[in-house]
Order: sequence, then C-alpha cells, then structure tokens
Amino acid sequence: MTNPVLVEVVRSGFVESVHRGALVITAPDGSVRFFAGDVERPVYPRSSNKPLQAVGMLRAGLTIGDKELALGCGSHNGEPGHVEGALSMLARTGLTEDALACPPAFPLHEPSMLAVAAAGKRRAAMNCSGKHAAMLSTCAQLGWSTTDYVAANHPLQELIRATIADLTCEPIETVGVDGCGAPLFAFSLTGLARSFGRLVTAIGGPERRVADAVRAYPWQVAGTGREDTVLMRNVDGLLSKGGAEGVHSFALPDGTALALKIDDGAARARLPLLLATLRHLGIDPGDEAEALAHNVVLGGGKPVGELRVTAGLFG
Repeated sequence: MTNPVLVEVVRSGFVESVHRGALVITAPDGSVRFFAGDVERPVYPRSSNKPLQAVGMLRAGLTIGDKELALGCGSHNGEPGHVEGALSMLARTGLTEDALACPPAFPLHEPSMLAVAAAGKRRAAMNCSGKHAAMLSTCAQLGWSTTDYVAANHPLQELIRATIADLTCEPIETVGVDGCGAPLFAFSLTGLARSFGRLVTAIGGPERRVADAVRAYPWQVAGTGREDTVLMRNVDGLLSKGGAEGVHSFALPDGTALALKIDDGAARARLPLLLATLRHLGIDPGDEAEALAHNVVLGGGKPVGELRVTAGLFG
C-alpha cells in the first residue's frame, strides 16, 4: 500500500488540518494504473453506486426513457424539474409520492428550498427520490411488491446486488442501509473505478445505456451549480457521480476511470482531489469546475489560505 492521499487545509501559511484518503485510477481493461492509500478494502460507495443500481434495474426489465433514467441515477437538487420528474415516473405506474421509502427532505437547491419552505419537507424533494421512483417503477412493471422494495431480500435488491458484484468483479462484503433507506453494498474503490470504466466502454446493453443517459442529461443527475452536472457539461464524454462521505468516481470515454474516498468524509476535500486527477490525466476540467472546488480558505470574508493536494502525489 502506498501512502494515503493528503489534502491540506492551509490558513495564513499554516497547515491547519489534513484530510486523508485513498485514490485509484484504472485502465480501460480494468487493471490498476495508479493508486494511493488502501484501495482494496471494502467501502460504502454511497451515491456513487447509483449508475450501477440503474444497470440492475434495466437488467430486471425496467422500461424507462433516457431522461428519467438519468434522474434515477441522480442525487438531485430537488428543483421543480427534479420533483416533477420523480412524480411523473411514479404516476405512469399508478403510484404516488407516498410509495417512496426515502425520507422527506427540503430541496438542496436554496432558491427551490425557500420557495417551498412553508409547505414543509416532502419525499419527492429528497435527493434520492429519482432512484426510488425508478426502483418502484421497476417493481410495478414486473409485478413485484412495492411496499417492501428497499428490503435487502426483495427480488429487485437481490438482482441489484448481483449486478454490482458482476460490474465490480468482486463479492459483496457487507450490506448496509444508505441514508435514503435503500440497501447499500460495500466493495473496494478499485471495484468502483473498474465498474465505471465498464459502463462507458460497453457495446450497447444496459451498461452503455446508463452511461449515455447520464452524460446526455447531466442536470437530471445533480442540478444547477452542482459538480457532477458542471463536470459532465464541461468535459466531453465524462461520466461522473459523487457520493456522501467523500466518495467520487468518474470515467473518461476511453474507459480510464477513477474512484476516491476521503477517510473523514469531508466533502470539501473531494473535488480538489478529483480535479487534480483530471489534470494529471491531461483533461482540463474548466473554469466553472475549478471555481466549485472551494480551494480558497476564508478569514473575515477574505481569502487567507487554500486547500491543496499533497505535492508530488502523481510523481
């Protein structure tokens, strides 16, 4: 194991804190091209696994449009278009918002949250509602129970588990419960990167359909000003999906892929590391993505420092 990835928080010339983590880059054939930190231990990929879950739904027989498929892979802002998309998906199978097992939430998008604050939280505004609506649609179309669709032993979840094991080329080490209530399967960062590479290089099939839908409709995946949307709009052919607790994965069109995890779950350390990797691979992430990285540390409302990836990470 090489030394862990380090993202330093520098304030007024002093290293205030350090975020440690792990990172792996896989080649188009799935072999490890570069790694730092422990990339073989199982981790929970959180929402980075949503494209893999969507492949499982398509393999099960889900009939869905590409725009809705992208929403099913998303961790959306809860903007009106996201909420309406989830509700429309449900309505076509005769289900309502009450069928969603994800918890009620306010939109992540501040203007959207302020617009509906008086009405309170709702399930369709929760950032995972698109995934849950797609899961319910799968069950309704196949005649499976919709009341217990998030149970780990439900036919849908068993099929998703088998799909993820296939795509990562790894056994599922542990089954947990994600923040949205759906089952969460643990596997390595290497497996996560490898699976993303397989999606973009697939010749047709559910794998390629998921990759193409996400890249065609990046706003559905996240929303206004969000990193996945910005990155996919600015880097041609990029497939990108972040997750909670400092996880992120992407794949370039040729199948080169990355997966990373910040050990303490700090979201602020994730994007600087991801952008540094893109630059290492010769990809310009664009000014909009660079601005989102929040590299500047503020003091009294003014810049007094920065977040920086350890010098020499890539040699």
